Amino acid sequence: MHILITYMSHTGNTKKVAEAIFDEIASGKEIKRFFEVTGTGGYDFIFEGFPIHAFGPPDQAKDFMKEFLKGKKAALFITHAAHEDLPELQQWLDRSKEAAGGAELLGTFNCQGELSEEIAEFMLDSGDPDLVAYAKNRSLTLGQPDADRLQKARDFARKIAAKLERYG
Repeated sequence: MHILITYMSHTGNTKKVAEAIFDEIASGKEIKRFFEVTGTGGYDFIFEGFPIHAFGPPDQAKDFMKEFLKGKKAALFITHAAHEDLPELQQWLDRSKEAAGGAELLGTFNCQGELSEEIAEFMLDSGDPDLVAYAKNRSLTLGQPDADRLQKARDFARKIAAKLERYG
């Protein structure tokens, strides 16, 4: 089985999760950023990772899903600056799953990442009360994803690999 782990990452959060997933897959794997992927015909399974932007998947992630995930078995891994128990988070994740509608999703993983100072400043200047509130809580995101969250990403990769072995 040939597996692709692909991602976009501006701040390094999603890259850390991609690397944790990559390290857990035994063999037949490649890791690439979105812009390095020119086709997915040679892959049996794709892990796609991206951060949440503006309460959903960024356009680049949606474009990738539309072009490369249609008809493929896949799993999503998503980073965001919110704590995982934030009620609104499920809506953001649902938007991500909807964008991957052409794929056969075998799982979705999400975890908190560190909100960069640059993005927090943008959010503070946005005038959007929700964005401003999230930006003011930036200190709660520092150091994320931490070792525990990265271990959960590895556990997710193992679960997906076990599904692939069982179901082909």
